[in-house]
Amino acid sequence: MFVSDGYVCASQPTATLRVTDARDVGNLCMLVTFNTGETRLLDATELTGFEAFAPLGNQKTFSSFSIDHGVLQWLDGEIDIAPEGLYLRSFEYPAEMIA
Repeated sequence: MFVSDGYVCASQPTATLRVTDARDVGNLCMLVTFNTGETRLLDATELTGFEAFAPLGNQKTFSSFSIDHGVLQWLDGEIDIAPEGLYLRSFEYPAEMIA
């Protein structure tokens, strides 16, 4: 238990997850590096089935991402995905495969 901003919380505080780097590898996939040092593979093809992420089905749009305050975003922030959600939708990627 801990106190934060005057509120008592039942669990322990955790570090904020942030995206520190990303690299488009084609076919709506990208390698995403988090502030934990872990790099994971995102396959965004399933995201394009959701209306909010449909524009990412265009490879040019998908490739035109940026990172703002640790959040991956597209179209000048019109589309973004929280680092926690990104982490959950991505897959482990062995460090020895990163070139």
